[in-house]
Amino acid sequence: MSTLITGIGSLVTNDPGIGAGPLGLVEDAAVVVDGDRIAWVGPAAAAPAADESFDAAGRALLPGFVDSHSHLVFAGDRTAEFNARMSGQSYSAGGIRTTVAATRAASDAELDANLARFLREALRQGTTTVECKSGYGLTVEDEARALRIAAGHTPETTYLGAHVVAPEFADDPAGYVELVTGEMLDACAPHAKWVDVFCERGAFDGDQARAVLTAGAARGLVPRVHANQLSYGPGVQLAVELGAASADHCTHLTDEDVAALAGSDTVATLLPGAEFSTRAAYPNARRLLDAGAAVALSTDCNPGSSFTSSMAFCIAVAVREMGMTPDEAVHAATATGARALRRTDVGTVTVGARADLLLLDAPSHVHLAYRPGVPLTAAVWRNGVREV
Repeated sequence: MSTLITGIGSLVTNDPGIGAGPLGLVEDAAVVVDGDRIAWVGPAAAAPAADESFDAAGRALLPGFVDSHSHLVFAGDRTAEFNARMSGQSYSAGGIRTTVAATRAASDAELDANLARFLREALRQGTTTVECKSGYGLTVEDEARALRIAAGHTPETTYLGAHVVAPEFADDPAGYVELVTGEMLDACAPHAKWVDVFCERGAFDGDQARAVLTAGAARGLVPRVHANQLSYGPGVQLAVELGAASADHCTHLTDEDVAALAGSDTVATLLPGAEFSTRAAYPNARRLLDAGAAVALSTDCNPGSSFTSSMAFCIAVAVREMGMTPDEAVHAATATGARALRRTDVGTVTVGARADLLLLDAPSHVHLAYRPGVPLTAAVWRNGVREV
């Protein structure tokens, strides 16, 4: 069954060979979806026939958002921590342990239902591809079950046993690293595509992070790194050295860090929801973009430091606070997010790409930043099926 989406006022393809600028914008456009793929893209006047049609009525169409960094297998609530932080307390990595206790106590069914709920919430806002990490179990059994649950919903699963040192190993961090790189990795690798580590003061230092990432890579998992969020550190340099798909957060960067990212294939994934929720300084996207680094945006959706599933919100904050243009922010939330997952089948509206589409109740993608907080989703297709 093929569907012609016509009457598109402004189409973001992310292919400069199809339309204007880096976003490959096509005005008065049409798209043909055949099964789960894009079969044709171009001006509406030249559109071929299809089995059925959908009138976009002059609204903007763009690729579904690609959220390349989230922590959605968890239980519990950290409202009290957020309230305390907004009342003057500082943020540290230690709050993760609160969620660990609640997650360990939850059943598989509870964790699965919670994950499914947040994925539906994200889908309603236009997110069609989601990466999901473990990291709130910190035991062999709990980390493995988190990844099994996540793998039932997305192929983009990340082993994050090295989120923080498990409370049982508080006095033996080396022993915990040994567990993460040994028995826990053995249990988790069959259910994961990626390996990640929180390389940060209060979590894991550079040597520990290297051990985790190299052990994961030896088991076929591709590295990604929580890098330079709370302070300057070795995370970004380690990510580039080990060929990580992404260095995430990148809030505190030296000139050498920026140059390393710009000269590599490692994507700098910025997570403005974390800075918003912790009242921290935002990363400088302009500095990275001007240097030639690839910049993605993601939600970092988690119960402690960034409890949002809204990519549109992240776009608006990135434009307002991080020096990005609306075009750059939309590209970062779609095409570069796909690059951070090393995917070529999502993040674009091009022939052969997966038919993941977001129709805005607005004439232009610029409205995502222009109208912050306004629910602009008019329709969402995922794998060629209209879901919203």
